Amino acid sequence: MSPDQGRSRKAGSGEGGSAGPNAPIRRFGLLLFGVGFLVLFLIVAISEGIGDPSVPSGDVILVEEAPGDSGNISQADFDRALKQAASQGGVKKTPKPGDPQYDELKETALNNLLEFVWLEGLGDEMGISVSDQAVATEFKKLKGENFQTEAEYKSFLKESGFIQEDIDRQVKLQKLSAEIQEQLKEEVPPPSQGEIEDYYEAAKATQFTQPPSRGVRLIRNKDRAKAEQAKAELEKGNTAKDWEKLAKELSEDTATKSKGGLQEEVAEGTLEEPIDAAVFSAPEGQVEGPLKAAQGFYVFEVQNSNPESTQELKAVEGQIQSTLAQRNEQEYLNAFVNDFNVKWRSRTFCAEDYITERCANFKGDGHPSTAPPACYEAEPDGGRPEACPAPVFQLIPAQPGSVTPLEPQGKPLAQRPRPKDEAGLTGGAGATELPEGAVPPPAEAPSE
Repeated sequence: MSPDQGRSRKAGSGEGGSAGPNAPIRRFGLLLFGVGFLVLFLIVAISEGIGDPSVPSGDVILVEEAPGDSGNISQADFDRALKQAASQGGVKKTPKPGDPQYDELKETALNNLLEFVWLEGLGDEMGISVSDQAVATEFKKLKGENFQTEAEYKSFLKESGFIQEDIDRQVKLQKLSAEIQEQLKEEVPPPSQGEIEDYYEAAKATQFTQPPSRGVRLIRNKDRAKAEQAKAELEKGNTAKDWEKLAKELSEDTATKSKGGLQEEVAEGTLEEPIDAAVFSAPEGQVEGPLKAAQGFYVFEVQNSNPESTQELKAVEGQIQSTLAQRNEQEYLNAFVNDFNVKWRSRTFCAEDYITERCANFKGDGHPSTAPPACYEAEPDGGRPEACPAPVFQLIPAQPGSVTPLEPQGKPLAQRPRPKDEAGLTGGAGATELPEGAVPPPAEAPSE
């Protein structure tokens, strides 16, 4: 289930000091099982009518190749799931068809039911099972953590619409989801030594190289006379104690005045100009200034210089391996979940009044379900919404040379604006810009 479906709101006014039936649900923690895995269950692209086997009488959904009889979702199963969805959403009375809230809760209930069946089916195909004893042990633990008495637990069941079978199933799926994730992680191949070395070479200059830096003491004051006073005193003696005394008395740089004006390991480009250039060209141990800048007059002395340094591969190999392993794991899981959705959607057939995008017999209009209907109206009231998606999904190619070990997907080509013709359409006869995604030809060299 999605995080939104698992997120509940406070129901009613909380009579008698109770937080309502949702409080035990939240405490029980069952409805959020496997979020890290289930949140990736994407709704796949809409397909047009394919084979539609008959849904048995008394059922609302048939999921083929599901283990046992779990693929037969009955009307009673749906009615109970609808009541549970209403309870989770803070709706005291379960709505009937025609009620504005019914369709939304129906979608939630059906998605919850399908996720149960699909995940059980996935576990069965992967050879992963959870024993009744393991479920009973986990349930006892959760129940003890969240309910003080048996009466409180029974009250929760009554108010939420859950029965013990539902609770046991969710506990089972919570454990099943965790085991599936662990097995998938084991299937991800570890980064090769070649991949680690390629990543290191690509990232060496930006991630593993420390630029040259300098340690510097400085005093800054908007009054030139005070800056000159500081320099005159430092020319007589510029020990650390001298700097500490004068910085405290004359510096307006709050970040360094209590530290004798000291800034350690200042990288080139971090100070304001022209101070930055002066610091990186001045000799060590010589008092310089006053030099005027936007924030005042500076007197400074370079204490030491640190050359550029690069960490060796051996020192960062573990860090790189961890980064690549996480990336490989995410890519593997994304591909797996996409295949999972395609497979189980193709096996799912819904009765006429219970068809959702997760049903193989869903017939869509090609429009994203999240897009406002006004996006596809000829003359929508109030104008076309700004949030309308692109008319056609575009696969934007990567910029040439942008695919690297650091960015395996590369950087997408910039989408250039296209001028409108007299009819208000883009890319008309008067267009002077290239089509979107096209690469401009090289500019001609100017004639001499």
